[in-house]
Amino acid sequence: MNTPTALTPPRATPREWAGLGVLALALLLLAVDATVLDLAVPAISADLAPSTPQLLWIIDVYSFVLAGLLVVMGNLGDRIGRRKLLLIGAVGFGIASALAAWAVSPEMLIAARVLQGVAGATLMPATLGLIRSMFQDPRQRTVAIGVWSAMAGGGAAAGPLVGGWLLEHFWWGSVFLVNLPVMLVLLALAPLLITESRDPNPGRFDALSALLSMSALVPVVYAVKETAAHGPAVSPLLVGLVGVVSAVLFVRRQRRLTDPMLDLRLFELPRFRVAVFTNLLAVFALAGVLFFGSQYLQLVLGRTPLQAGLLMLPGLAASVLGSLTAAWLVRRWRAALVLAGALVVTALGAAAFLAVDAVSGADAFVLGFTGIGLGAGVAMTVANDLVVGSAPEERAGAAAAISETAYETGLALGVALLGSTVMAIFRRGLDLSLLPEDAVAAASGSLSGAVEAAGELPAAVAQEFLSSANQAFVTGIHLTVLGIVAVLLFAAYSAARTKTTQG
Repeated sequence: MNTPTALTPPRATPREWAGLGVLALALLLLAVDATVLDLAVPAISADLAPSTPQLLWIIDVYSFVLAGLLVVMGNLGDRIGRRKLLLIGAVGFGIASALAAWAVSPEMLIAARVLQGVAGATLMPATLGLIRSMFQDPRQRTVAIGVWSAMAGGGAAAGPLVGGWLLEHFWWGSVFLVNLPVMLVLLALAPLLITESRDPNPGRFDALSALLSMSALVPVVYAVKETAAHGPAVSPLLVGLVGVVSAVLFVRRQRRLTDPMLDLRLFELPRFRVAVFTNLLAVFALAGVLFFGSQYLQLVLGRTPLQAGLLMLPGLAASVLGSLTAAWLVRRWRAALVLAGALVVTALGAAAFLAVDAVSGADAFVLGFTGIGLGAGVAMTVANDLVVGSAPEERAGAAAAISETAYETGLALGVALLGSTVMAIFRRGLDLSLLPEDAVAAASGSLSGAVEAAGELPAAVAQEFLSSANQAFVTGIHLTVLGIVAVLLFAAYSAARTKTTQG
């Protein structure tokens, strides 16, 4: 019996591989933008004087908005065309970046970051959805997703390095202006190298599902952030309840619709569930370390922004290496075991941060960040390959949106939950009795505020206060890392027990 040639998926041509380079460039920029602000925190604090909640929103509102819109935008790309959505997002992202660069107040910068999140939500699912249609051969697709994941993980780690170099030579707004030439390249090359793809029978667009999906994530993350930073209170708990109710209503509606915005049947596949969960947790650990790590290197150890970025470079290289070797690993071992091993490596990297102290912890930082980069690089590649390979081609955008939602949720929660936890422990450990009353609020608001307040004190008192501030911050890192390690090891155990039908 002859096998129909239609069953053999076509292999990608040089045009598709060149198109992958364009998509990787777009994703690299988005990933860099998610973490490039970490090193700019002291400069932004000095220039715009944001409060602690405003500073956290400046950093994480981009990820909150992006994550809240990914499902909607992935569904929209399946309908109107993923390439078209990519180009629309590129224009919007460039405009929002220019607004952020010249922000004159914390409120304006937060608003610009919101607009970046909206535009970013159109770009991210479009890139992964297009890869699904461009690379139909499974082995080629795994390699392509490895490149894609290398840009995601490597870009997140490269953000501090890029930011460090820019901050050494220019003002903090330059970390946004670097986006503009990249977006111009994307707009010029994408129409030439990338073929349009869409769902030929998308069904009816459900506006209520779109509204519920957007109102589910952001309130929950806001409640987590506020509770971690300030303790339990009625207001954030009520906001979080709104998000939980919205999520429940969204799930119930998807189960009833003939053409759901989010195909929940995908979660019935064990490999799909564990892949989404792994993607979230790997990025959760990476984002949290980037948030408190950049402040530790600059404000505790006294390194310049560029020096801090260079210390993060081995983690960048490890993340890229992990992403590119993931395809080789899954050919030799079951995908679930590769995911479990990657999470264990990530946990060991996080555990190395227990060795950092307030005087000389640079070596422990480099070792820990390298381990996290390596583990996260492997985990994200395998997870995204499982997610995309589980979905039919016509639903590639929606499946990609689920994977990207996990990525961005992990990024947002890593900054919000882990960053807020470090700062909560930091505030409790400060010796505020050394400060005049009018300096207490600023000093307890952030580590940079404490350093600035110390500059107004007599030398002997300043040294004593800085010692307490640095030690309190390091204690916050240690306790937070213990939580990261516990969560990652639990996830590794869950992944190892998962039976997959692929890989």
